[in-house]
Amino acid sequence: MVNITHKSNTLRIAVATATVRVSKQETIEALVQRKVPKGDVFEFARAAGLFGVKKTSDVIPDCHPLPIEFTAITFEIIELAIVIAVEVHTIYKTGVEVEAMHGASVTALTMYDMLKPIDKGITIENIGLVKKSGGKTDMKHLKFPELKAAVVVCSDSVFEKKAEDRSGKAIIARLESLGIETLSYDVLPDDLETIREKASSLATSEHQLLLFTGGTGLSPRDVTPEAIAPLIDRKIDGIMETARRYGQDRMPYAMLSRGVAGFIKDTLVITLPGSKSGVTESMDALFPQILHLFKIAKGEGH
Repeated sequence: MVNITHKSNTLRIAVATATVRVSKQETIEALVQRKVPKGDVFEFARAAGLFGVKKTSDVIPDCHPLPIEFTAITFEIIELAIVIAVEVHTIYKTGVEVEAMHGASVTALTMYDMLKPIDKGITIENIGLVKKSGGKTDMKHLKFPELKAAVVVCSDSVFEKKAEDRSGKAIIARLESLGIETLSYDVLPDDLETIREKASSLATSEHQLLLFTGGTGLSPRDVTPEAIAPLIDRKIDGIMETARRYGQDRMPYAMLSRGVAGFIKDTLVITLPGSKSGVTESMDALFPQILHLFKIAKGEGH
């Protein structure tokens, strides 16, 4: 199974359809009038489709078991065809496209089984996905070339060349994947005044994003939050709350991170953990959806 532990729960929706085509009008009339010998085809097929959605992971090996929050199965008769539509919702880390298609398939097969005693010319056609939404798939092709960034590594050991920077480079790589150019990359010691001066100098119209990594923990030299917090004009608590909650689901010490975030003038500043894994998890939790706030700040979004 594909590893989805790095993903966040979001509302996922999928709609799939399948078509059952009969060979004569008499079959449609028996279906509509509930006169099929095996019973009420619509209700039996709907019930079977609901089971099909719920049991998808039991029969499709690579599908993850997931909570199904909503399923609706509808039917539309168009001449000699019955078009089945299955809509599935979940709030989870992965989508429900296969669940919707499996539900449509089982619904169609049930209709076929119930109608075949009165019509030997039935076929099942066009099982497919017609809609999906939710998760980062909606945003994976988005690029933000209008945004420019600065990345600052706060670490005594990296500054003294006793250790290699991996977290800052991980941030730059993630930004590059979003089309965001990093104009400035600096390594500083864990010194409050040095960090504060650098933040002040970088929070200009040239940089829309200013990302710090390191110094957000509880050791005596971890002073990045103290350096940055007094400079923030508009604090955004939800950013770091989201990052900590995401991290806490994956390791027990994420709650100890003291990162802060907000705007210094028109520059969004985020202070991230110093480890590569901490940075990667925080970026997974926040990007690219956080970039929507630039539209909101300009009054262009909701």
